Amino acid sequence: MANSPQARKRIRRNNRRAEINGARVSRIRGFVKKVETAVEAGDKKAAQEALKAAQPELARGVARGVMHKNTVARKMSRLSKRVAAL
Repeated sequence: MANSPQARKRIRRNNRRAEINGARVSRIRGFVKKVETAVEAGDKKAAQEALKAAQPELARGVARGVMHKNTVARKMSRLSKRVAAL
């Protein structure tokens, strides 16, 4: 258990940040899911729009440190390839 005031404060801060970061990752997953559902439905226009909306969200995830840049690059590449194949 944390004994120093600094350690207690750090635990409180970590809990707050974990909640915020969890919400961020969840939001990104939602954007990616929209692209995937549009691709599965075969709707090219909707897929392109969803991809255009997902790109900045994924980039923001990297900038905020909640996702690794290579993970995002891989996801973007795969999504782009699937949308282009429609």
